[in-house]
Amino acid sequence: MTIPIVLTIAGSDSSGGAGIQADLKTFAAHKTYGASAITALTAQNTRGVEEIYPVGAEFVTAQIDAIFKDLAIVAVKIGMLASAEIVDAVGISLMRYEPAHIVLDPVMVATSGDELAGGGTSEAIITKLVPLASIITPNILEASLMLNEPQISTVQDMDGCAKDLLKLGAKAVLLTGGDLSDAMAIDVLDDGAKSHMIEAKRINTRNTHGTGCTLSSAIAANLAHGASLENAVRAAKDYVTQALIKADELEIGHGAGPLNHFHALWKD
Repeated sequence: MTIPIVLTIAGSDSSGGAGIQADLKTFAAHKTYGASAITALTAQNTRGVEEIYPVGAEFVTAQIDAIFKDLAIVAVKIGMLASAEIVDAVGISLMRYEPAHIVLDPVMVATSGDELAGGGTSEAIITKLVPLASIITPNILEASLMLNEPQISTVQDMDGCAKDLLKLGAKAVLLTGGDLSDAMAIDVLDDGAKSHMIEAKRINTRNTHGTGCTLSSAIAANLAHGASLENAVRAAKDYVTQALIKADELEIGHGAGPLNHFHALWKD
């Protein structure tokens, strides 16, 4: 059996709800084979991040090289990058191997509010990785940091910010609005030619740990299967919504628990 292979370049979440662990679960749920290059180890749980241990940039490069030399990578998802040096290493590697699809989730802050990117990392992501990405998937806080903008509080603000993010060199932007307080969870997809409102009913659950990681990984998996960008995003949004609906069936931790990544498979 031949299935698409997707690579995640991201940090490890020791609690299993976000980062590499969430990415691999999402790839599996979408019938793709997941490979990984780990950029950082974190000591965290559903309540927060206690410690971060970045992986050396040279070893990040070594992981990526080993994977591309042997596996036919169709799509790459990029998550947490703990230092500017790691960003540089990832950018150089991706320019060397030129995967068909690159989904960049500019992870800067965890669901718990803990910062995940060191000094200079945000600027490096903007200059080195945003122009390489097929699509970037910031939330409103990350978009505010990237644009040095005041707080984004409306869907109209999101639409304008998405266009500003395109000016940074992004080919397409999915700006997620899950942190707004509207009854609907509205994301803005702008591919430079057209802007789309991707809507879903807001799910009332505290178990939202790893939502952004899961969404970007689902987009990468859908692109690997040959979906158009809009269809990949809409299918990923539906997947995350169902994973949030079923999240309360899992009793994991005492804080913001994980999504139910295998909601379509675990029927009992």
